[in-house]
This record gives sequence, C-alpha cells and structure tokens, in this order.
Amino acid sequence: MTKNIRNFCIIAHIDHGKSTLADRFLEITNTIPLSKMHSQFLDQNPISRERGITIKLAPVKMNYQNYTLNLIDTPGHVDFSYEVSRTLKAVEGAILLVDAVSGIQAQTLSHLQKAQDQNLTIIPVINKIDLPSAQIDLITKSLQDLGFAKSEIHLISAKTGQNVQKLLDDIISKISPPNSDSRKPFRAFIFDSLYHPHLGAIAFIKILDGSIDFDPQSPPQLNLLATKAQASVKQIGYLTPSLTPAQTLSAGQIGYIATGLKDLSKVRVGDTITKKGQKNISPVPGFKIPNPVVYMGLYPIDNKDFPTLKESLEKLSLNDSSLTFNPETISYLGPGFRCGFLGLLHAEITKERLENEYNLELIYTSPQVDYLIELTDRKINIANPDKIPENYLSISQPMIKLNIITPTNYLGSIMTLLVSKNLDLLETANLNDKVRLVYKAPLTLLLGNFYNQLKSITSGFASLDWQFADYQKFNAQLLNILINNQKIESLSYLFDQSQVEKYAKILIDKLKETVPRQNFELKIQAAVGSKIIASTRISPFRKDVTAKLYGGDRTRKDKLLNAQKKGKKRLKQIGKIQIPQEAFLAVSKI
Repeated sequence: MTKNIRNFCIIAHIDHGKSTLADRFLEITNTIPLSKMHSQFLDQNPISRERGITIKLAPVKMNYQNYTLNLIDTPGHVDFSYEVSRTLKAVEGAILLVDAVSGIQAQTLSHLQKAQDQNLTIIPVINKIDLPSAQIDLITKSLQDLGFAKSEIHLISAKTGQNVQKLLDDIISKISPPNSDSRKPFRAFIFDSLYHPHLGAIAFIKILDGSIDFDPQSPPQLNLLATKAQASVKQIGYLTPSLTPAQTLSAGQIGYIATGLKDLSKVRVGDTITKKGQKNISPVPGFKIPNPVVYMGLYPIDNKDFPTLKESLEKLSLNDSSLTFNPETISYLGPGFRCGFLGLLHAEITKERLENEYNLELIYTSPQVDYLIELTDRKINIANPDKIPENYLSISQPMIKLNIITPTNYLGSIMTLLVSKNLDLLETANLNDKVRLVYKAPLTLLLGNFYNQLKSITSGFASLDWQFADYQKFNAQLLNILINNQKIESLSYLFDQSQVEKYAKILIDKLKETVPRQNFELKIQAAVGSKIIASTRISPFRKDVTAKLYGGDRTRKDKLLNAQKKGKKRLKQIGKIQIPQEAFLAVSKI
C-alpha cells in the first residue's frame, strides 16, 4: 500500500555526515545485521571508501514499524550534482544535513534549491552536535534565515546515534506517501543504472503508476520511451542494498528491473519505462543525458597496453554512463583516448580506478573544456583546441555561475582574488555570519589553481559550487607549444587575446621546470600562428670528449668537438622528446 511507503534522500555538502547517518538508519531498522555492518556501508566503491566521500548514489529499502522506507544516499561533490538531481525526482522528501561546525556551505544551498524546485518535503538537520566546536545556535539561526522554523530543525549526532531515531519517526510523520495510482497503466522512472554480467543492463526505478509482475515463463515485455529500446525482463526486485529478487513491484515503490539488454546506453537515466502495448503513455519530463564538461587524453605509457586501456574504459562505462571516450593518436604519446568527465574529481577517480583495478600505467594530458565553434553552415563542439578548423566565424567558451560561501572575515581576500581574475559579480547575500557571492566565470577557471587559491586564502573555510550558465563569445587565440619545432598537440590552448602573451610566458617557464634535460638541446617555444611570442631553452647534458687527451695539437681537440656537435645535431633531429606526467600537471595549474 502506498500510504505506508516513504521515499526520501539525504542531501548535504561534502563531508557533512550523509553516509554516517545512513549507517545509523541501517542499524536502527535492522536492515543489515550488526555482524556484517561497517562504516560507509552504502559506499561500495573502494576509492569512495578510501577517500571518505560518496561518489555514487546508493538506494536501500528498509522496513521500520510497518513502513517501507526507501532511502537514497547522494554524493555531496559538485561533480556529481546530476546524481542528486535525478535522485530528487524519485523521492517525496529530503533530509537537508548541515554540519554543526562548518555550517551552511555552497552545495547545501545548491541541493536545497533543487529540492525546493521539486516541491519536496524538506527536513532540516544539524549533525555533529557532539563535537566541542559545534555552533548549534549559530547554525540554527542560519537555517531559520533560509525559512525553516526552529521547532522543525533536528539536532543529531550521526556518529553516536543521538536523536537519530526521533529523526526517523519524523520522516514517517512529515514526508508524504508517493502520489501514485496502482490502477493506471505501468509507468516507471529510471534514476540510475548499472551493468550486470548475467542480467544485462539493470535499471533502478521509481514506479510512478501501475505495477509489474514477474513470471519467468512469460516475462514482461518493456518499452523505453526515450531510447526506443525494447526489453524482456530477466528479474525484478528491491535494493537492500544488494539485488533482492521479488515477484511484484507496485506503485510508489523503488526497486530494480533487469532488462537483459547488453548495451547500457539503451537504459538511460531519466528515461521512462512502460509495458509493451500500452498506448499514449506520457514520459517523465526532464529527460537529459549528462554531458561531460572536462576532457583529458589518457595514454598508456607502454603502447602494448592500448587494448587493455580500451577494454578497461568499456567496462567502466558500463556502470558510468557519463564517461565518454574516443580514440586518438598523438605523435609523441602514441595511441590513446580523449575522455570526457563530469569534472576534475570524476576524472581523477576514473584514472585511479584504471590504475588500481586494471594495473595500467597512464599519462593523462591537461584538462580542456568543450568550445562551441561557429562555422559558415553549422555550429560544432570541439574539446581539443588543436582540432579547431581555421575557417571558423566565432568561438564561444562555456560560462558558469560560481557560488562562493565564505565567513565574512575572509571577504576582502576573496574579492581581491576574484577581481584579479576579471570576473563579473552577479549578486551578494548575507547568511548570518557568512556571505554568498555569485560570479559569472569561464569554466576554464576551475581547471587551474583557482580552487586551491580559494582554500588557501580562507584557511579552507570557503566553499564553492557552480552551474553551467551558457556559452559566451570571446576573442580567442590559439596558443601552440613547440619543442624543437615540433608542435605538441595536447599542449594547445585557447586564451583571450589580451592574456595570450602572459600565459605563453608562464607555460614555457613551467615546461622548462618539468621537462628533463636530454643529450641534445631542447628549444621550447610558444606560438600564435607562425609568430613565436615566447621562447626558452633547456641546455643538453655535456660530456667532456676531450678528457682523454693530454696535451697535443689543438686540432685533435677540435676534431673531437666537431664530431660531438654533429652527433648532437643528429640526436636533435631523431631523438624522442620526453614529456613527463609532471609537465602536464604543472601546466594544468596555471
């Protein structure tokens, strides 16, 4: 019965205690036996557990006092905000979790706005009240400023379990049951998916209307409205959090459907599932494919590992539909892939998984963004500046709304930093003891050292969040890096015309610091078109070829030195340029 179902999620800024609170819920409801319980239970990814952050939404069904509680734990990092958006479409309520020490942060407000847009019941909770440095009164006032009544704010400690059961009881009393109708035709919303080697693509679903029964002798036939795919059901069930088969899933419930499809791209997040033969079923609005915003090249150090890298990326993409990859070859790195990610953390985690789970040694190039190129007959998106055609009409770069929340005593330092970046201030707002700043900025700002600079000048107390705004035209100039007159494809960048000379000097200085010396001279140049605008050199190792001579005619020494010069000239022509990983990392942080 839908009246006994409560679907809710936990939303918060990173490291505010979502996973710990989820652990307490699992214990109180006896969903997981104590003998099998461990911290961050819903975070199954090893890197997620190692870093102590949630990087993937995690649903679980709990039974408590004759109620079915479907909890979805969500990531807190901005790179995975799309996971939060699709989670909010599958629930009726949300716990807004705020750290009693650090208070309201940028992601707190971002998630709150998304939840309010979905008209969810929001339960404000202050966590970590057991800490000596907890600022309970101050954080309570901040939540009141956001429109919450003091009486509805829960004070808990997810670590010790203090007041967590009261919170669980309040979830039942305040969050509405799903507004679903079991009498209508079957319709379900996909909020996540994964690939199973035997069951194929598995859709995590919220059943909006109707129900579905599974009979292995006559399995249901399904249609996926957005991708036009058809599937024969292999299994249905609940997430406890493991896959637990069931015979029936009814209106309002959250569970899974194993489609048997071997192509995960056909089971898209946000799509609507219906039964074959049903007519005039309206899809759930808001379907979209998460688009990558950061692109990097991944290349195996040993070219023999290219097939392994290809196979590994294919396997990762089965459970990560937001990861894109296309083959490309660079002269000095060999074959590899240009990969698209949701952000730098997503890229870093993917790289770690490739190295740790598949034993690959990789070189990854500097991150780039996706530019919108206007041609005479069409517009195209290109993430590699080196591939931009010469006959373009204009270039537009992706712009973002940058939300920064900082204690007031750091406001001056932050304003100085933002002014130095030539950013446009959109709005400001006071949040009790903090200030919210909203700026419009190019997405490339986040690819460099900006975040570290922000954390440094605020002693780690400032937080930021961002959303894509639009594409904006700019006076772009392509800056190429040449080493011994050879263009380094992955070190091509687009800069505003007014800044290109400044960054050209910075780039070649960074490369001089990180590219190792060779047996031949390295000439590093930055060029716009055919014009060299900055240059430096790395002197070769020097071998004293005359050391074995003791006296004698000068012509003997000159003969050896001339032979050495000819040898170095030949090395310069055929020697392989060595560009270490440190060089790509250094230039990415300018």
